[in-house]
Amino acid sequence: MSGETRELSYSQAIQEALAIAMERDDRVFLMGEDIGVYGGAFQVTGDLVHRFGESRVIDTPISELGGAGVAVGAALLGRRPVFEFQFSDFAALAMEQIVNQAAKIRFMLGGKASVPLVMRFPSGSGTGAAAQHSQSLEAWLAHVPGLKVVQPSTPHDAKGMMLAAIEDPDPVMFYEHKLLYKMKGPVPEGYYTEPLHEARVRRVGEQVTIAASAIMVHKALEAAEQLAADGISAEVIDLRSLRPMDYRTVIDSVCKTTRLVCVYEGTKQLGIGAEVSAAIAESEAFDRLDAPILRLGGADCPLPYNPDLERAAVPQVPDIVAAVRRSVRAEA
Repeated sequence: MSGETRELSYSQAIQEALAIAMERDDRVFLMGEDIGVYGGAFQVTGDLVHRFGESRVIDTPISELGGAGVAVGAALLGRRPVFEFQFSDFAALAMEQIVNQAAKIRFMLGGKASVPLVMRFPSGSGTGAAAQHSQSLEAWLAHVPGLKVVQPSTPHDAKGMMLAAIEDPDPVMFYEHKLLYKMKGPVPEGYYTEPLHEARVRRVGEQVTIAASAIMVHKALEAAEQLAADGISAEVIDLRSLRPMDYRTVIDSVCKTTRLVCVYEGTKQLGIGAEVSAAIAESEAFDRLDAPILRLGGADCPLPYNPDLERAAVPQVPDIVAAVRRSVRAEA
């Protein structure tokens, strides 16, 4: 049972979840580059190596493919590894183990084996880390059957979904937007979980639905505040899970509001918003639409290093405000 609620940062919430999981289950251990004494590239693992020892908080060599392979093997043998990539971009080096092994083994062995592992991916732009360290590639992995892909947007969800992910029998890809690490919010003490398959309505509205994930949820909420001052009522849906995706929550919202704006940081083409849009087009919500669906995604370019260009390459609050206004003013 969870206890009292206090304010924690997103990174503190994840660290607390890892500690609770390790205390509750000896099978849980952590792997990753510099996660030990250094505390992780973004200091998420912190002092866990001092609390649990080097046998359970393991610094790995600079080989994402090798580390991912060890994690998959350990999961197959009954352990519950949590493998941290320093940057989500580096998943490209481990796609063989993620896509061809972790995602497939349960199916290829007829359910006689499972791969209960979590892979943590610090992702997204906003830190000036340039093109090879700032991407939002979650749509890649959300395309793969056998994987679960989540993107918590709050400290509360980060803790609860991490605990649920560690207990899940299948591989969970856990995306953590880097700009969220310092964001604080209420987090209950003790153990609790959040479902890995449900969206959340973060703001109730009547005229337009904004479907977003990760950092874009907060930008959408800020945009909704500005729009409210103009008399436009926007409902904000936090997708939270990309695979499996909670289509029902979005469909029900669009049936009510009759408009949809999808906001996501990954490249617009073939991104998360394309999937959400297609789901609406194939549902009963399509006939309720009073305006075309709008997608706001990242620019079709590698992420720039220059801070002004970096901001211009991903949706910002003014872009969301402008898109919603276009949607509300559009004629069916």
